[in-house]
Amino acid sequence: MTATSTRTRRATGRPAVPARGPRPVSFPRAAANALTYLMLLAGAGLMLGPFVFSVLTSLKTPAQFATTVPLTLPSPVTTENYTSLFGERDFLVPVAVTAQMVLVLVAGQMVSSVLAAYAFATLEFPGRDAIFWVYLATLMIPAVVTIIPLYSMMTAWGLRNTFAGLVVPFLFGSPYAIFLLRENFRSTPQELLDAAMLDGAGVLRRLWSVVLPMNTPILVTLLLITVVSQWNSFLWPSIIAPAREWNVITVATAALQTQYSGNWTLVMAATTLALAPLLVLFLVFQNQITRSIGITGVR
Repeated sequence: MTATSTRTRRATGRPAVPARGPRPVSFPRAAANALTYLMLLAGAGLMLGPFVFSVLTSLKTPAQFATTVPLTLPSPVTTENYTSLFGERDFLVPVAVTAQMVLVLVAGQMVSSVLAAYAFATLEFPGRDAIFWVYLATLMIPAVVTIIPLYSMMTAWGLRNTFAGLVVPFLFGSPYAIFLLRENFRSTPQELLDAAMLDGAGVLRRLWSVVLPMNTPILVTLLLITVVSQWNSFLWPSIIAPAREWNVITVATAALQTQYSGNWTLVMAATTLALAPLLVLFLVFQNQITRSIGITGVR
């Protein structure tokens, strides 16, 4: 018996319990952990595989792509596909059009969604809940059903092949965004809003100083969802603005495949350019996304 055990026994009058080391991991638990990691690795490979294929293919010549296995490293590495995109193909115009469209739509949708969600969450007015649920029910209408009416309206207003035709139908908040924000805004403690009101804060000041700072993670997540959905928009831009000068990046990429006889190295270069900004946004704001998932789960 050690000196420490002897002192413990003298102090308490009971025999000391020997310290236990870490329990060995049982075989079923180790097998379950290994299976979990294998599934996570498989999921990561499934998600990253297309992007890796796109990058590798964009750095190959057409001859290399035709004679090698798709996921082999390019040898030698070439940038002629990117040079061709921004040279003779003039791919800078679709990138600029897409960036402008996304900026306008994100600003319009975020501002209108925040204001509408704040009104539905905190303000009292006749028919508030009925209006909200009727508006939310429009989520059940497939987006394809609205294409023909929207096209007829935009054409009648002379907005075909214009920037306004691209952005006007989707400039205001979506039912999904308003629903998501409303549920988070409702969790703001009423005591804080009452205290701000007693300090003289008006409706918009309470929104700006109390509600928005407490819901920053969900706002960032909604911002990223809006950017991704609008950046990848294809159907509506291809219908309302088929003219080359108003092609967005998705329409211009699809045109490369048909116009140049399926030059896959060129198409993959354009695809890589389209995916790169979204990947950068995710890496920059991944902590905010993780926080929003945790907060939403707790609520």
